[in-house]
Amino acid sequence: MDRPLSIFQVAGRAMSAQLVRMNTTASNLANAGGIAGSEATAYRSMKPVFRTTFDKASGMATVDVEKVVTAGEVPTKRYDPSNPLADQDGNVFDAAVDETRELVDMMETARTYQNNVEVMQTAKSLIVDTLKLGR
Repeated sequence: MDRPLSIFQVAGRAMSAQLVRMNTTASNLANAGGIAGSEATAYRSMKPVFRTTFDKASGMATVDVEKVVTAGEVPTKRYDPSNPLADQDGNVFDAAVDETRELVDMMETARTYQNNVEVMQTAKSLIVDTLKLGR
């Protein structure tokens, strides 16, 4: 029989998932403005795919990162024959990163991570207060 998940495990998994999300967002922002010589080699935004599972023993849902996928727009083709990365037709391909969307994702991720930190702090305080009642 499986042991029920604790609130600390649930919040910890959520924090780990948000850390993956933050890392992919940071990678996307770091590659914004990148140029490649072909559409196939141009950078595309990465996004984590979350999977929610229900723990019957505790009655709580947990979240994990199932995989990281490329998502969003296709790279933009731009005519720049003087660029050393240009293909035979003089085109380069700009990274497919929407910087505004990525910054919004980063702020949302930071807030979600902080919410889970607060969940852990509240649970800890409740446990300590409960232990104090027993004295």
